[in-house]
Amino acid sequence: MHSLAAADAAHARAPLPFYRQLYFQVVVAIILGVLLGHFEPAYGAAFKPLGDAFIKLIKMIIAPVIFLTIVTGIAGMTQLSSVGRVFGKAMAYFLTFSTLALVVGLVVANVMQPGAGMHINPAELDQKEVSSYVAKSHDMTLVGFAMDIIPKTLVSPFVGDNILQVLLVAVLFGVALAMSGNTGKPVLNFLESLTVPVFKLVNIVMKAAPIGAFGAMAFTIGKFGLGSLLNLAELVATFYITSLLFVLVILGAVARACGFSVIKLIKYLKAELLLVLGTSSSESALPSLMEKMERAGCRKSVVGLVVPTGYSFNLDGTNIYMTLAALFIAQATDTHLTLGHQIALLLVAMLSSKGAAGVTGAGFITLAATLAVVPEVPVAGMALILGVDRFMSECRSLTNFIGNAVATVVVSRWENALDHQRLEAALNGAPLPAAEPSATALDSGVLPQPTA
Repeated sequence: MHSLAAADAAHARAPLPFYRQLYFQVVVAIILGVLLGHFEPAYGAAFKPLGDAFIKLIKMIIAPVIFLTIVTGIAGMTQLSSVGRVFGKAMAYFLTFSTLALVVGLVVANVMQPGAGMHINPAELDQKEVSSYVAKSHDMTLVGFAMDIIPKTLVSPFVGDNILQVLLVAVLFGVALAMSGNTGKPVLNFLESLTVPVFKLVNIVMKAAPIGAFGAMAFTIGKFGLGSLLNLAELVATFYITSLLFVLVILGAVARACGFSVIKLIKYLKAELLLVLGTSSSESALPSLMEKMERAGCRKSVVGLVVPTGYSFNLDGTNIYMTLAALFIAQATDTHLTLGHQIALLLVAMLSSKGAAGVTGAGFITLAATLAVVPEVPVAGMALILGVDRFMSECRSLTNFIGNAVATVVVSRWENALDHQRLEAALNGAPLPAAEPSATALDSGVLPQPTA
């Protein structure tokens, strides 16, 4: 086992120069990717495997990170009843703010009218590419989603890509381990020791982040081009502005009520946010988010439950996108939607957004599933936004990521599982209180030693 003091000693060294800090390297990689994709589109698009490979590496380590964090956190709880309480509070938060995000998208679309005046005839649109997303959406049902949470075997979640299956197995195993008392101590000690090499593996994988961000950004710009943004600039701008206001105003108010600043939280997570921006995937920063939230004073058991669950149920950015995009299509195709139609759209989106967890291209697929149930809006209209969906996916991922970070702090505070002194120090960039590493994982390029 490693003591906290030993971890402090391991990190008690001068900060790395800026050019060796990972967030700076990711910024440079994104800029280079944009330049290559813009000036040499064919070459830029060819770098897609770099971004895909990095995402696969991250997904490779997500399952063990979640499992170890949750199991060791729950097994160390003195009262197992708190597991259900934390989960209940988290789900109440997710349901409230996910619904609020849908309402925000609906209101903004009605006020801004980004699709008005386009007068598009849906019959004239090319539906070939859209059809593949519509086909995938037919497999998404709420019952099917709930059944899919239960894995076939105890170990099958570790060879799949369903975060909720890992979460379920980890919670059950952690509870069973806690109920085992002294008999389960050797297993708990082993798992706590296992976190050391696993987090070192995370550190190794994160060194490839600039390469992954470069490849993903070069492909995006090379494939779709900066020009494609100009065609639907109003929709893209409306979505980005709406998401920004949701984060700063709504989440900012929640953060302020809980005693912290969402701006400072964003600054604290700047390296992870840049990584999400470069890869258009919030999953790419999931391990680092869990580690940073714990270091900022959120109890391990709360982090282990809230973050993975939030990645499936707290999709604020995706929800804003769904109602905003649906009404944009309706406006562009001169489809009149009554208030009743819009409320029906909202209710369907509330359900379909939960069925998109773990699905690649979840935002676009979920939109297809929603429109399929609300026949007033032509599904063929999705062809209008297909070209810029990739650019909006970056904003979806960033908003989802920030939303889950805020949720983790809020639920920790509700649960009296938040070290306010550590949170304040972390958000202000000050040295952390006794016996915790003072450098962040992505800022220093070194992850802390998990401790027993």
